[in-house]
Amino acid sequence: MADAPLTKAQIEQVITIVTPLQNAANVQWLLYCGALVLFMQAGFAMLCAGSIRAKNAQNILLKNLMDACVGALCFWSFGYAFAYGERADLKAGNWFIGNDNFFLSNGFEGKDSYAFWFFQFTFAATAATIVSGAVAERCQMAAYAGYSAFLTAFVYPVVVHWVWSSRGWLSAFKSNPILNVGVPRCADTSPRRHRRDAPSRRRLHRSSTSRAA
Repeated sequence: MADAPLTKAQIEQVITIVTPLQNAANVQWLLYCGALVLFMQAGFAMLCAGSIRAKNAQNILLKNLMDACVGALCFWSFGYAFAYGERADLKAGNWFIGNDNFFLSNGFEGKDSYAFWFFQFTFAATAATIVSGAVAERCQMAAYAGYSAFLTAFVYPVVVHWVWSSRGWLSAFKSNPILNVGVPRCADTSPRRHRRDAPSRRRLHRSSTSRAA
């Protein structure tokens, strides 16, 4: 005997029960993925600390920690607004930069969750800490703090708005952003030729190869 089909009332009851569970699962997944991205901070910290001289290990570790702290404040105050903030009274939106939800205010809780903010913040902080290895032993703390603040508050959010906002001029959600090519590849990722042909004139002094690995 075949089971009787569900009635409309039963379907609505199932939807009522499943919807909160779905929302909770989405939040849990965002937090989990954000934590994985944030752990990249620890990976970069170990790589940098192991690739420089031992006397500068504490300095580079502090810079990696500062990336997360300064990045959190800057992305909370301006970064998220520049990346995803959209004023409701502007139908066309802003194709270059976001313009709402500064300091996560003006209706942020009604549109997005703090889990989504945390997920986006981890990417901003990780993007900022990538440069810490390039300027290791070459940059003062104040200058690095200014760079980290500027990148997480303006540079990274603006590029995110271009690509990942529905109103950005390079939005990945548009069917034809630029001549059907989508988001263009703006950087050449091919290896540098003849980089290792000649022996290096300066030896790299590492404090811990195992930590860098």
